[in-house]
Amino acid sequence: MILKQFNTDVPLLDFEKKILGPIYSRLHKLKKKGEKINRRDKNNFKELKQKLKTEAEHIYKNLNSWQRCQVARHPHRPYSLDYIQNIFTDFIELHGDRNFSDDKSMVCGIAALEGTHVVVVAEQKGRKTEEKLKRNFGMPQPEGYRKALRFFKFAEKFNKPVICFIDTAGAYPGLGGEERSQGEAIARNLKVMAGLQVPLLGLVIGEGGSGGALGIGVCNHVAMLENAIYSVISPESCASILWRDPAEKEKAAAALKNDAKTAYKFKVVDEIISEGIGGAHRDWQTTFKNVKTSLVKNLKKLQQLPPAQLRKERIRKYTMIGKVQMLTGK
Repeated sequence: MILKQFNTDVPLLDFEKKILGPIYSRLHKLKKKGEKINRRDKNNFKELKQKLKTEAEHIYKNLNSWQRCQVARHPHRPYSLDYIQNIFTDFIELHGDRNFSDDKSMVCGIAALEGTHVVVVAEQKGRKTEEKLKRNFGMPQPEGYRKALRFFKFAEKFNKPVICFIDTAGAYPGLGGEERSQGEAIARNLKVMAGLQVPLLGLVIGEGGSGGALGIGVCNHVAMLENAIYSVISPESCASILWRDPAEKEKAAAALKNDAKTAYKFKVVDEIISEGIGGAHRDWQTTFKNVKTSLVKNLKKLQQLPPAQLRKERIRKYTMIGKVQMLTGK
């Protein structure tokens, strides 16, 4: 059962190889025997599975900041469309910002969650080179945020809850984006989302980078997967600015404190959702199950609030983040 949940076909990250590598190797040798496996092999198989579980749990409970960044970016980690396809039913994707173009890095549409019709807004990365280019590496252009804005307004018009999946290194920093007012597009989303009178649920599933994440992240309830990251800047960019050297990314990651526990401690997020053994990239189904449970539970709570209170509580949530100390002189 553990082996079915813990996918040993997923490549090991550098910090996993020393401990999990030998276990992987022995498990693969036993699996190759197939029907020729004997009683002694079966006992070894059980012992290895238990050891795999124990070691993986130990590693993932003690990740440092940079290791967690690597996990959050793992190419086998489920992306937004994977969650949409496994959690919702009757998903219909809708396209375009009705102004410039259809940004493929921002997926929008309508779907059903346990019988409740919702609007889904999600940032989508790609795995293979062709898809990465199509999705612009998960970094939306201004038209992506304007497409999201279109569906925020659509949701309010038809009184439908909105569920946002956040997974981006940041808004695309290209010249074209600046020419088409990237900053204005994100700022407008922040303003409109703050004032919407429908339930808004946000979930950071991988990277929550800078304004690119916040552009669809002003929600009543924001959850974060335990190995996701959420920060004002990527560790590499931070290192380039502070130390003039992107190689100092590990130091930057530690200084940024971009992990889920810190975000929860400072009330940047409202909930941490656990992943499967060894991270979401190895156990998709457990992660999908936990995410769905959270979404259904919190959606029911928010639907009990009147529209004006939804807006009021959302604004209050963001104004309460951080502390201000006033110094007065005599």
